[in-house]
Amino acid sequence: MKFLITGGCGFLGSNISEAVIQRKDTLVVFDNLSRVGSGDNLLWLQQKGPFTFINGDARNQDEVESVIRDERPDVVIHLAGQVAMTTSIEDPRKDFEINALGSFNILDSIRKYSPESILIYSSTNKVYGDLEWVTYEEGKKRYTAPEFPNGFAEDIPLQFSSPYGCSKGAADQYLTDAYKVFGIKTIVLRHSSMFGGRQFSTFDQGWIGWFCDQAIQQKKAALKEPFTISGNGKQVRDVLFASDMVGLYFSLIEHIESTKGQCFNIGGGFNNSLSLLELFDILEKELDSTLNYTQIEARHSDQKIFIADISKVKKFTGWEPKVNKVEGVKKMLEWVQNK
Repeated sequence: MKFLITGGCGFLGSNISEAVIQRKDTLVVFDNLSRVGSGDNLLWLQQKGPFTFINGDARNQDEVESVIRDERPDVVIHLAGQVAMTTSIEDPRKDFEINALGSFNILDSIRKYSPESILIYSSTNKVYGDLEWVTYEEGKKRYTAPEFPNGFAEDIPLQFSSPYGCSKGAADQYLTDAYKVFGIKTIVLRHSSMFGGRQFSTFDQGWIGWFCDQAIQQKKAALKEPFTISGNGKQVRDVLFASDMVGLYFSLIEHIESTKGQCFNIGGGFNNSLSLLELFDILEKELDSTLNYTQIEARHSDQKIFIADISKVKKFTGWEPKVNKVEGVKKMLEWVQNK
């Protein structure tokens, strides 16, 4: 098979790209290398085996049309995107152009030049908004949502609530409807939190990797003052390790006749959910140190809880996570220490 991966030098992209190379399939990576760490990931991938790299931007219609028309890939995995809520608020036009327009360019090019391609899109749980309509209970270390004991399924209402939610949500809905209108084999994945190797986390994106790094730096006495957390630390996400995420994408392709046209909430599920405070407990145990941090104001539109109910994707593909949250955090610590 021939794979085209947009954003193929990012965290998700580099992990999936490596798997494609290992499978001996044909790989084309399309990336503008703007993301922190993407250049390092490109060099890392080039050591793994042969593939074609195209330095291109999803916002550029001509570049997108050229690669789709020339390559006619069997599978397009569209991961290129603006990924931070904070950035979307600071620069909503750039966020829109990358996430909404860029995704439209990919979709429309496939419609015109490669209509048999499978198109998998990395969407986000933020298409459900801030979820403030949910009834929460506040415990010692985490929030809970008693009405959703297994997490949130795909039938909860879309309420974008932010520039990031709007831009990702617009693309999400374009792809969902493209199957109905044009018959394009689209799959939309509304991801919760993912983490693992090749993730160069920043303050506003990739929270597990970021706090792993902060904990390591603090243990080394490399931080001059305590690090900060937004809110009270009881916010909860379900976390999915990179190897499980890679397995999911290939499972979706293998089951394309049932998965095409579908959207799925994706994460580690309830058993792999973590609050910030619970993550800190794991880090303190693994590093044998006490973390010092200060609280700042909660982020705009931050969900108190998002745990994906993954029963739908399990029903369609049989997939479920294999790496538990503690094992994953240990692996993340090891990667951050050795990167």
